[in-house]
Amino acid sequence: MKKIGLKIIGVLVVAIFLLQNTVTFAEISTEEKKLNSEKNEINNQKQEAEKDLKEVQAQKSKTMEQVEELSTKIEDYETQIDTLNTQISELNNKISDSQKKLDKAQEDYTKQEDLLNKRLVASYEAGETSYLDFLLSSESITDFISNYYLITEVATSDTELLEKIQKQKEEIEKAKKELEESKKELSNSKASKQNVSNQLQTAKKEKDKQVEKLSEDEKEIQKHIEELRNASSKIEKEIQAAQARYAAQLEELRKKKEQEEANKNNNTNNGSNNGGTSNTGSGVLRRPVNSGKITATMYYSNGSYHGALDYGIPVGTPIYAAADGVVYATANLTTSYGTYIVIQHTNGLQTWYAHGTPGSIAVSPGQIVSKGQQIMKSGNSGNSSGPHLHFEVRVAPYNYSNCRVDPRNYF
Repeated sequence: MKKIGLKIIGVLVVAIFLLQNTVTFAEISTEEKKLNSEKNEINNQKQEAEKDLKEVQAQKSKTMEQVEELSTKIEDYETQIDTLNTQISELNNKISDSQKKLDKAQEDYTKQEDLLNKRLVASYEAGETSYLDFLLSSESITDFISNYYLITEVATSDTELLEKIQKQKEEIEKAKKELEESKKELSNSKASKQNVSNQLQTAKKEKDKQVEKLSEDEKEIQKHIEELRNASSKIEKEIQAAQARYAAQLEELRKKKEQEEANKNNNTNNGSNNGGTSNTGSGVLRRPVNSGKITATMYYSNGSYHGALDYGIPVGTPIYAAADGVVYATANLTTSYGTYIVIQHTNGLQTWYAHGTPGSIAVSPGQIVSKGQQIMKSGNSGNSSGPHLHFEVRVAPYNYSNCRVDPRNYF
């Protein structure tokens, strides 16, 4: 009887052990299936994107291609003009500084020259009296030493005066040369600007001709693109100013992430990671929404570049930061992007979130935000055909024409 009891206990122990292993294996199998499922979903999204690209490229009309090429040219010309305007402004400041320097040098030179002339007149009026006569007129050794000291001081003063005048002459010549060079450079910059402005006007006229050839649907889409392009240009200038203004916050976040990465590596090396929370995505960004389907990809139906993903979601749906970053810009526009947010990330990416609910922005420029933090609510603001989130990812130098990339490559 005792032996039977021991056998039963042994069987129960083995059964419990096998059950535990089965549960563990089941958990591992479930997690593996989940990872594989997410991996397959990402691959499917990439395949869909490639398929969409081929389809829209086939649909794109020659006229539309010409319009896009001209739009890119126009943006390049406008960028060149902005750069030349900056150069012209800097040169005007440089000319102003050089003129002030020249005026000051001329004023000092006039004063020193007047002083020298007076000194020469005084010497002339003194007649033939020489330094030697002055020394020989000394009545005692003390007077002699005193007179010698005075003569030395006068001679030194004359020498310094002459050297100062010579130096001022050189400074005047240098200032004049700098001024002339700056004026010449300014003239060249103005000529370059005029040339680029002429090219810009020619490109705009040609573009208008090509736009007239588009179909009504294409014209509507082109109008939408132009509005976004113009709005983007204004926002980009705001962001350029923000880059300097919020550099400290971005550096603070970068150091924090480096420290977190170092701690993570140390934990892994020490064997104390315990698995943790695995990054199940194939990239560095998370979806900016927890629900909703992608209703528009990187290209419009006519083949024009959309440069973003649109998520069809109801008004009021929470929008989340796709990664840790610093808020560079926020605004509530009535056109184009509507209520939008721009976030700069330490890895060089920029994320744009548009068409939110006016007044729902929960962050402010300069604020450090965390991945998954709610930043606003979706809406239908600006140039929008229905409730959705317009989500862009940009790489340096972050312009509208050729720096918007497919967000799905980073999920």
